[in-house]
Amino acid sequence: MYHLILAILCSVAVSVLLKIARKKNIVIDQAIAFNYITAITFSYFLLKPDFKGLAFIDYIAQSESILIFLALGILLPTVFLIMSKAVEFAGIVRSDAAQRLSLFLPILAAFLIFHETLSRSKVLGITFAFIGLFCLLSKPNQDKSVINFKGVLGLVGVWFGYGIIDILFKQVAKSGGAFPATLFISFSLAACLMFIYLLLKRTQWTVPSVFGGIMLGVLNFFNILFYIKAHQSFGGNPTLVFAGMNIGVICLGTITGALIFKEKISKLNWLGIMFSLAAIFSLYYLDKIIV
Repeated sequence: MYHLILAILCSVAVSVLLKIARKKNIVIDQAIAFNYITAITFSYFLLKPDFKGLAFIDYIAQSESILIFLALGILLPTVFLIMSKAVEFAGIVRSDAAQRLSLFLPILAAFLIFHETLSRSKVLGITFAFIGLFCLLSKPNQDKSVINFKGVLGLVGVWFGYGIIDILFKQVAKSGGAFPATLFISFSLAACLMFIYLLLKRTQWTVPSVFGGIMLGVLNFFNILFYIKAHQSFGGNPTLVFAGMNIGVICLGTITGALIFKEKISKLNWLGIMFSLAAIFSLYYLDKIIV
């Protein structure tokens, strides 16, 4: 369970860094690019990926995980860009809701792809999780304006993209000792795509963005690492990790927003936190008692 808690803490720290980035003159897309450089460095020196004596390209070509390399390498930077467009055309509240409600896809995958057993306690926990999410995502003074086609497209992209990434990380966790190589290659491809994108934009690089990217990379790397470790710890219960990560991040993020950024927590939000705690109890503790 501590791996999941650490992943939640790192994810919320990433959100805090992104929230204060503009005030620190950090350009987000530049920071994301250098974030991948940092992640590659940590992957190589801390995880020590084993390429089985093959050259880098040969390992990729012969690996059974080549589709995961490609999917993660492309999706990680692409979904970030889609998220930025969704925020622009649909607003941050709707975009955040789409990201969190993408939980539907990995939970569906837990039973259809990873063959998790559906018990009464899990049905109860999943129900509590979605009720909690809806309550937590209810914010005062939401923008009620009608969004255009680009906004709808962006929200669908965020929902689908983050859901697929969660599923892919579960697949990475299933690879056991081979996951360091998978992460290293995925981060490398993501970095290449992000730098190509920025070079085509003729980006004017800034020093704060580089240092912000390094900080972001440290937090993001450990967020992903602990998330994969959590999946390995709860190999037979992916629903707990999928739901626990999403509701844990938004619960802690809501409380952090209130304490640090003086954001208001409504009674409905507090109710959401209660339902979220009930969901974790049902998925982790109650599941051991009721089958």
